[in-house]
Amino acid sequence: MDTEAQHTERDPSSGKEEGSRSARVPDGSGGEGPAEPAAAEERRPAPSWRRPALVGGACVTFLLLLSHFVIQPFLIPSGSMEPTLQVGDRILVNKLAYRFGSEPARGDVVVFDGTGSFVEERRRGNPVTGLLHDGAAALGLAEPDETDFVKRVVGTGGDRVVCCDRDGRITVNGVPVEERYVMLGDRPSSVPFDIVVPQDRLWVMGDHRSQSSDSRDHLGSAGGGMVPVDKVVGRADWIAWPFGRWSTVPGTDAFAAVPPPPAGGHGAGAHG
Repeated sequence: MDTEAQHTERDPSSGKEEGSRSARVPDGSGGEGPAEPAAAEERRPAPSWRRPALVGGACVTFLLLLSHFVIQPFLIPSGSMEPTLQVGDRILVNKLAYRFGSEPARGDVVVFDGTGSFVEERRRGNPVTGLLHDGAAALGLAEPDETDFVKRVVGTGGDRVVCCDRDGRITVNGVPVEERYVMLGDRPSSVPFDIVVPQDRLWVMGDHRSQSSDSRDHLGSAGGGMVPVDKVVGRADWIAWPFGRWSTVPGTDAFAAVPPPPAGGHGAGAHG
């Protein structure tokens, strides 16, 4: 390299304004032409929409994975669980609550797939439309499938659930249950029944008894109104929206005095 020429370019006392030789290339006519356009084209950044799109896609993918395996939001479309859950509430369902050996307990508010117990098997429609709906429902942006229900567990496998005693209360294994979560003004049930819950099944009821279609209404169906434990999606643990109702789903000690079911007990069937 010509060190003298390099010194001349960098010497401010020369009185000449010359650009760096590295920024000039011959233009084919004996002079020099700018090389900047070609270099700028090589260094041109990606379109401005790509990064937000990638970040947004990653966020949606993360939320879908989270809702599939850990916590899923559900939109409450009806008043069957009032006053505990209101129409329009978005609840967060803990999908890990029953994954490691635990099972639904009396008093739990659960979301379950009612296919085979509350509704019949139906052929699915357009798969693309179904996929989009499932994605929106998984993010709590659409109503859940018509096969998804939210109810309170009143009886578990082996329990004898009877309505009603002399004071109008439901009894479980012979012990009356004080259901303070039931909608004010509602009776525990207007339909009498006497049932033993099969093993690995649940007897579920809504808190707004006069507005809830639950196990009582499906006693004559193929599933007998009993929900298989493996159809439970998870436990409703939190109310996430609206912000004014942001809280945990209230628990209950109504079943604290209920003893375990007797071994080999038999119920008297269903009445009404």
